[in-house]
Amino acid sequence: MQTKHAAVVYNPLKTPLDRVRRAVEAQERAHGWAPSRWYETGSEDFGADAAEQALADGPAVVIVSGGDGTVRAVAEAVSGRGTPLALLPAGTGNLLARNLEMPLNDIDRAVAAAFTGTTRAIDVAVAELEDDEKRRRSHVFVVMAGIGLDAEMAENTSSVAKKHLGWLAYVTPIARSVIANRLFHLDYRVDGGHTRSARAHTVIVGNCGTLTGNMLLIPAAKVDDGLLDVVMLRPKGRFGWARIGTRLTLQGMARRSRFSRKMLRLAPDLQALGYAQGRRFDARFETPHTIELDGDGFGLVTRARITVRPGALLLCVDAA
Repeated sequence: MQTKHAAVVYNPLKTPLDRVRRAVEAQERAHGWAPSRWYETGSEDFGADAAEQALADGPAVVIVSGGDGTVRAVAEAVSGRGTPLALLPAGTGNLLARNLEMPLNDIDRAVAAAFTGTTRAIDVAVAELEDDEKRRRSHVFVVMAGIGLDAEMAENTSSVAKKHLGWLAYVTPIARSVIANRLFHLDYRVDGGHTRSARAHTVIVGNCGTLTGNMLLIPAAKVDDGLLDVVMLRPKGRFGWARIGTRLTLQGMARRSRFSRKMLRLAPDLQALGYAQGRRFDARFETPHTIELDGDGFGLVTRARITVRPGALLLCVDAA
């Protein structure tokens, strides 16, 4: 009988490789698994090719070590294939792990979950994108897709700055965007509803609700509810941004405080923040706009269709 093995897909720039190897080897010995097989990500594909190579070798689990981009690429390869994915967070974002309240700085615990944990099925989102030359492509994401400020942050913030400054690296693009307050026009539809027109500064379609910096943007978002959550930021000037900032701060506090949750329920709806929920979101943009998926830019698009695949990704989590 063949002994099962784990596959480790890792970003060499963000992975403390010696520490990870020691943790993986300890779990192999403790549970009688064959030696794990290791796959280094390339610089161009975020880890998609490495994940495909890993799956071809028939692992019992795929462990991914890297930032949000690496997790997204490996999840794209693994989702719907029946092989569970274990997160070993590295880098500055780790948004999926944060949204699931998984350990961020405990390598031994994260690796142990891959070998002994239980599995949890979560949703993935699929973004079908079209550019101004009618070229189409499709990508999976697990956290958020963003057009506007979110995409500008992904495109214009260097990896070096994010590595050394974390959330502070985004201060300059945010400030520049707030001052300019440029709105764009889009026509959109949720599920089979009527097509609507809007002007927005930022549009985000979320599978999860928390942004970089632990900022809770979409309180209703759940990673396993089979739904997408759409939020449009449409502030009128700097006072509009101030109101958005106050609301996001209150939403973040509400996760930890019963008093803050009560305050949030009493707060009036904010016109500068428009929310919608559904299984499909279609959008057409008057001019091409940059889109980001889980923190990485994917170029200019004129149309986007985003759908959800309920329970398509199996994640390893700590045993209860």
